[in-house]
Amino acid sequence: MSIATTSTQPAGARKAVIFCCDSRYLPYTAHAAAQIAALHPHRDFDICLCHGECPLTLPESLASLGLRQIRVDVDGRFEGLRLDPGANHDVYLRLALPEALRADYDRILYLDGDIFVQGGDFSRLLGVDLGAHPVAAVRDNIQWRTPERRPVQFARLGLPGTRYFNAGVVLMDTARCADMDLLGRCVDLGRREAARMIRHDQNLFNAVLQGDWAELSPTWNWQYSWAARLLAEMRTPNVVHFIGGTKPWRDTVGDIPPRYLRAMSAFLECHFPELPPPAVAASPMRPCSPRMVKMLLKHLVSARAMCAYLDRFEGDFSVIG
Repeated sequence: MSIATTSTQPAGARKAVIFCCDSRYLPYTAHAAAQIAALHPHRDFDICLCHGECPLTLPESLASLGLRQIRVDVDGRFEGLRLDPGANHDVYLRLALPEALRADYDRILYLDGDIFVQGGDFSRLLGVDLGAHPVAAVRDNIQWRTPERRPVQFARLGLPGTRYFNAGVVLMDTARCADMDLLGRCVDLGRREAARMIRHDQNLFNAVLQGDWAELSPTWNWQYSWAARLLAEMRTPNVVHFIGGTKPWRDTVGDIPPRYLRAMSAFLECHFPELPPPAVAASPMRPCSPRMVKMLLKHLVSARAMCAYLDRFEGDFSVIG
């Protein structure tokens, strides 16, 4: 089975920031892409939107961003892999990026669409030294405070505990990924263990690599959780990743600080006015609410372990092999 690509324009550089999304997630992904474009008006990398069978239609108001749209046709490569209810095989598309785009790019930074970009030199990140590793990423937040914690999926597969990364932000060396047949090995494992798999490609990446990846600072994938939300306001990470069901366009309980909601609302109103307004609470969480008290206690209990984790990184571009 071969992988074919078609695009709206040729590659303009040898490195790229790439999002994979469908039409449902396009407005929110476009917001993140626009944030990166604003940070790098004279960038030396491409910003790409990849999709599967269903095409994406960007509004004319975003044409100035110069986003490259790429259709990736995997020719049934993901048949037999586990799917959550309502999902299609495009949820595995990021697995195919190194093989599909190796001729265009030496480095790819894959990003999920449910992120908020606050800063960072993405060009420099694309060039960090990965050593002999095929990818670099940030630990999943289940291991931020308990680094020896064994992921549930590893236990289900009978694998030993080791470092486990969140696949919402993955820096890929396309040649190394292709040379080690990372895609083929992930697909083989996913089919063989479909009955025991949970979720999608994040577990396949980690089960195949078994710690063979370079570790990035959490500033590039700050996973928004009860134990790290307030620290995010103090550390100002480059990329905030809304990993749960609460998003800047869907927050009915007031968990997310208003500045995220305002920025998303303004973007959607400008570029996607046909969409209904974001479903958000009338007011943010109150300081005396039980939810706030719970969050403060969680931060207090985990403070020492969080400091130990954060202190491992000297700066934004520290890489731990």
